[in-house]
Amino acid sequence: MEVTGKIKMVDTTKEVGSSGFKKRDVVVTTDEQYPQHILVQFVQDKCDLLNSFNVGDAVKIDINLRGREWVNPQGETVYFNTIQGWRIAKLQAEAPVSAAPPMPAAEAFEPATTFTEEEHDDLPF
Repeated sequence: MEVTGKIKMVDTTKEVGSSGFKKRDVVVTTDEQYPQHILVQFVQDKCDLLNSFNVGDAVKIDINLRGREWVNPQGETVYFNTIQGWRIAKLQAEAPVSAAPPMPAAEAFEPATTFTEEEHDDLPF
């Protein structure tokens, strides 16, 4: 799966807990009729992938959807979803559509010569 859009925010790398788990968030605003602000999380060694990206960059992020279950102290089961990025690339600006090459002036064409049926019979039928 993928998310495309412009980077709205790139967070710093944060270490969570004492286990050495690292995460870094990026928010991408999609380009559609109703733009969405999608939070994508990069974890561990993937955090460094965001180093060369800035706010305003048009990007494509390859993602995985992650879900987990947690039972809170009251015994209620709660579910969490995370959008986890694993690759990010800058989108190239669309090249302007070039106009068709100009047609040569009519006087630049030479008139066709007249062929006889015997001279020009290379058609297969």
